Amino acid sequence: MTSFTESVRVVGAGLLGTSIGLALTKQGVEVVIASQSPKSVELAVEYGAGRKAKDSDAPNLIVVCVPPQLTAQIVAKELADYPEAIVTDVASVKQSILDQLIQLGAPVERYIGSHPMAGRERGGAIAGRADLFVGRPWVITPNEKTSPQGVDLLRRLASLLESSVVEVSPADHDRAVALVSHVPQLVSSLLAARLVEAKSQDVALAGQGLRDTTRIAASDPQLWMQILSANSVEVAHVLAAYLSDLQEVVAALSDLDNKANFETVESALKAGNQGIEKIPGKHGSKHSTYAQIVVMIDDQPGELARLLTEVGEIGINLEELKLEHSPSAQIGLVELYVLPTAEQALISDLQARGWRIA
Repeated sequence: MTSFTESVRVVGAGLLGTSIGLALTKQGVEVVIASQSPKSVELAVEYGAGRKAKDSDAPNLIVVCVPPQLTAQIVAKELADYPEAIVTDVASVKQSILDQLIQLGAPVERYIGSHPMAGRERGGAIAGRADLFVGRPWVITPNEKTSPQGVDLLRRLASLLESSVVEVSPADHDRAVALVSHVPQLVSSLLAARLVEAKSQDVALAGQGLRDTTRIAASDPQLWMQILSANSVEVAHVLAAYLSDLQEVVAALSDLDNKANFETVESALKAGNQGIEKIPGKHGSKHSTYAQIVVMIDDQPGELARLLTEVGEIGINLEELKLEHSPSAQIGLVELYVLPTAEQALISDLQARGWRIA
């Protein structure tokens, strides 16, 4: 593990700020928490994310974890208040924040934009998790004046949080997250919005597919309006291409007996297969490299824990896990993902222990 002796000041005690504090404190790093909300600070401190900030603090690194519309203002203040510190932020847009700091005349040589690609649909200090960043990309977006020492410090921070560092320009970051984060949020929200007027008996038929595609629709609308406002141009570009794809499919669905229309829809589905293969899984591997084993478990306390314990006893490492529960059945379906070479051995051992394999 990378050594890290610097003291860290975290500004903002929401999900990301608290999670950073929890992870660093767990590693023995001195963390101080500051926020405009005293109650949030008290909760984060009680949770174990660090101690309350004092006027005498002299942090080496400051991590600003506030809503996007406040980020540039707070970063500029932290740069002024702590002239020896490196300051970063975790906002999900980068170019507009850098532009604002330059307009404010802030010393951007001590500023490094960053963005941990991790989060939850829930917010607030109580949602904080020390393992939130494990295995997730931590994007660093240095500007032309950023000091090499600052980049090294931020790389060591991300390493301590067990994140994988990706270094890109602010503009490239905003283009990328429009595709992989911001548009998925809008698509999920729009799909979930179709349920508002739906009949209850129709929604009762929902399976895991609907849950998977609408999970992030539970996110905070006010926060997302700030994010989308700051990256609206890039998001609109992706949505325009998505709209064109949708219009082609809608037109083709009017007559699937027509060969060209049939091929249009089929091509869209095949392109989806190709696209999903590009999404990295654990350690950067592709999801398609894993074998899937579906285990049926009884819907009662302790069953999932017992299954995972026995998988551990068998000695086979799980690459991923998903759980599906049908409200109309008293069973759960646990999807276990393992390396193909371990598939048959795990199936045999589980069946020998009495587990039902779907």
